[in-house]
Amino acid sequence: MKPRPRSVLSLDVGRRRIGLAGCDPLGIAVRPLQALRRQRFGDDLEQIRRLCHERRVEGLVVGLPLDAEGRLTDQAVHSQRYGIRLARALMLPLAWVNEHSSSWAAGERFGLHGDRSGRLDSAAAALLLEQWLNDGPEPEPVATADPASGSVSGDEGSW
Repeated sequence: MKPRPRSVLSLDVGRRRIGLAGCDPLGIAVRPLQALRRQRFGDDLEQIRRLCHERRVEGLVVGLPLDAEGRLTDQAVHSQRYGIRLARALMLPLAWVNEHSSSWAAGERFGLHGDRSGRLDSAAAALLLEQWLNDGPEPEPVATADPASGSVSGDEGSW
C-alpha cells in the first residue's frame, strides 16, 4: 500500500558513509543528497537534524541489506540499530526498505560502479526512497517500527 506523501529522508547506512536522498512533500521528486561521512553518532545526528529541519522532513526511510532469503545480515542489524537510534533522537516515524542489491542497481542505473565519493551511496538511498514511495510501508513511531519479529534494542552497536 502506497504511503501518504510527505517530505521524507532516506538513508543508506554504511560503516564509513551514509547515503542520503530526499523527496518533496508531494512525494513526486526524489533527489540524491550529499552523502554524510560517518563520525560519532552525536556529530552525525546534528548534521542529519539540520538537514531534516531544512527539508521539513516528516519521516525516515532506512534501507536494510537483507540476504537473498530476506534474513537480516550483520550490516542490516547495524543499519537497524542506527535507524532506530536516529529516529528516536529526531522523534520521527520510521519505515524500513529491503535494500538487497540497491548499490549494484544504483551503480548500473547511474554509472557509479566503484565510486568512493559517496555519490553511489546517495544514489542507492534515492532508489530506496523511490521503492518506498511505490510500495510503502507507512512510517511508524520507533516503538513499533521493528522490522523483525523479535525485539531489538536501538542503541547497542551503533556509534
